[in-house]
Amino acid sequence: MANKDSYWRKHKEKIHGTPAGDEPRKPSVQVNDETRALFEAGKVLLIDKPLHWTSFDAVRKIRNSIRIKKVGHAGTLDPLATGLLIICTGKFTKKINEYMAQEKEYTGSFTLGAVTPTYDLESEPQQQKDISAISEAMILDATKPFIGEIQQLPPIYSAIKKAGTPLYELARRGEEVELQPRTVFIKEFEITAIDLPTVYFRIICSTGTYIRSMANDFGAALGCGAYLSGLRRTRIGEFKVEDGMTMDAFMESLET
Repeated sequence: MANKDSYWRKHKEKIHGTPAGDEPRKPSVQVNDETRALFEAGKVLLIDKPLHWTSFDAVRKIRNSIRIKKVGHAGTLDPLATGLLIICTGKFTKKINEYMAQEKEYTGSFTLGAVTPTYDLESEPQQQKDISAISEAMILDATKPFIGEIQQLPPIYSAIKKAGTPLYELARRGEEVELQPRTVFIKEFEITAIDLPTVYFRIICSTGTYIRSMANDFGAALGCGAYLSGLRRTRIGEFKVEDGMTMDAFMESLET
């Protein structure tokens, strides 16, 4: 959703407490022709996407290393999310739509008592409200209307395109954006822990579901506001994040 360079410079010092200067990059791995031919024939890679990377960062890194054009991912993860990213290469890019259509599982956290324009921590919390009256029973009851088929408005700051332009670009320009609700299906919405103002969750949902919108709508249902403060995709269909590899591990695998 965000430009990688500007995102990194904006958030690195705040999140990590380190200067936001440039860091030396590791040299790219270049595979031999035999290995490149295997990727052209088609592979499905399960990648555990790092924090702060865009999904395209992972695609670009892999594409540059294996030196083939056909590389794509089966479902975007925002820079502030980690977890399972399916990347297809070569002839297997034809499978991308099939994988994108499968149900997803996420874990993460909502922070109650404020909202943000982006519905997550990419923008600053605002409209703070007292949450002292919010009980555990209220939080658990608030999940019920979200289970099953629901109508969901995507975030204004999203990659959905209008006349070829992503909505987040229009929103940042101050242009009026008219959102249309989408039908999504929430199979499970479990509250796994409560440590106010943070509420931890596990959600199983259909493709097209915005967990950022779930956070915003959940806060509205409680009357106190909420934003997404942590997100990890743990499963896509039968593919699990624990069966994946980090980007560093993938790059090391190319060297063996």
